[in-house]
Amino acid sequence: MRKYLVFSALLVAVALYISGCNQAQGTQAAPPPQSLPVLPINSAAATTFQEFSASIEGKTNVEIRPQVSGYLDKIYVEEGAYITQGQPLFKINDRPYDAQVHNSQANVEAAKANEEKAAIEVRRLTPLVENKVISDEQLKAAQAAYDAAKAQVSQAEAEGNNAGINLGYTLIKAPVSGYIGRIPFKVGALVGKGEAQPLTVVSEIKEVYAYFGMSESDFLKFTNKFPGKTIDEKIKGLPPVELQLADKSIYPYKGKIELMEGQFDKSIGAITFRAIFPNAERLLRSGITGRIRIPEANDGLLPVPQTSTYEIQDKIFVFTVGDSNKVTGKQLHIVSKTTDYYLVDKGVQAGDKIVFAGMDRLTDGSVISPQILSADSLFKVMPL
Repeated sequence: MRKYLVFSALLVAVALYISGCNQAQGTQAAPPPQSLPVLPINSAAATTFQEFSASIEGKTNVEIRPQVSGYLDKIYVEEGAYITQGQPLFKINDRPYDAQVHNSQANVEAAKANEEKAAIEVRRLTPLVENKVISDEQLKAAQAAYDAAKAQVSQAEAEGNNAGINLGYTLIKAPVSGYIGRIPFKVGALVGKGEAQPLTVVSEIKEVYAYFGMSESDFLKFTNKFPGKTIDEKIKGLPPVELQLADKSIYPYKGKIELMEGQFDKSIGAITFRAIFPNAERLLRSGITGRIRIPEANDGLLPVPQTSTYEIQDKIFVFTVGDSNKVTGKQLHIVSKTTDYYLVDKGVQAGDKIVFAGMDRLTDGSVISPQILSADSLFKVMPL
C-alpha cells in the first residue's frame, strides 16, 4: 500500500513538471522587430537623359571610284590606314591611255600641217584675186578650207587633252585626308565606271556625325519640352548632348544637335536628327554605333534608389514605413531614371519613409525597427 502511494505521488510530480514546462514554452517572448535601414524621400533637382540609338559617320565620307576602265595594277594603301590629301591610292593599267595620248599628239601634228597647207594656198591666191587674175570665188574656197583645217587643229588638241586627262585618271589619288575603308578589289581586277562598289571609302573624321531618329511621339514630346517658336529655334536652344558608346562608356566630348530632316520617313516611322562631335583624337570611326543622350533638368520629382525597389509583374514597388513602424508595399509611377535612381511623381510623397534594404524579408504589415538614413549622405555615395 505504501509503495502504491509513493508511485502515485511520483506520477503526479512528473505530470506537474511536464505541465509547467509546456506553460513556460507557451509564454516565451516573441522575437524583436527586424532592424532595417529606412530612407526619407524628398524632392530633388536631377538631370535625366532622353536616349536614342545612333550611328556614327565621318563628317566627310568620299567614295573612291575609277573614272576610266582597266585592270588594277597597284594598290598603294592598306585597309584602315590614315592617308593625306593627294596621296596615291590605286593605279590602273595605263598603256591603252598612253597610246591614246601619243595617237592624239600625232593627230594634232597632222592637223597643224593641213592648216599650214591651207594657209599657204590662201596666201598664194590673195594677190591673184587683187590683180583680177582669178575670181574671188577661188579665194573664198581656199579661205574656207583654211578655216576647216584650223578647226581640225582645235578638235585634235581637244582630243589630245581628253586623252591626257584619261591617262591622269589611271593614277587615283586621295581627294581628302582620312581613313581608308574596306578595299573589295585586288590587283588584277577589272574595274570601271559601271562598278556597283567603290574602290574604297575615305572617311575624314576630325569631326563625326551621329545620326539618330525620333518617333512621332518622341518628336511631339521634344517640341513641347524645349523652348522656341520654331523647330530651328528649339534645336539651337538645346544643351550639348552626350554620346554613349557600345560598352556603355560616355564619350569624353559633348556634341551639338544641328540638323533635322524636313519630314518623317514613313518606312521607319521616324524623323532623323544629326549631332556633330569633335574627334581630334580619332577615337570614333565611321560605322560604329552608340546612343545619343539629350539632358533634361527635372525639379520636383522624387528620387528613389533603384536598390530600394522590388518588381512584381513588370511593376516597380517600394515598402513605405507607416504608423507603428508597419510597412506597406506601394507601386511607383516612374517618370525617368538616372544611373542609380528612379524619378517618381506618384506612389510616394515627399516626407515618406521607405525601406532602403532588406525588402526580401518583408511582407505587407510587417513591423520593423527603423534605422533612419540621411538622404544627404546617401546622395554623396549615389549622386543624381
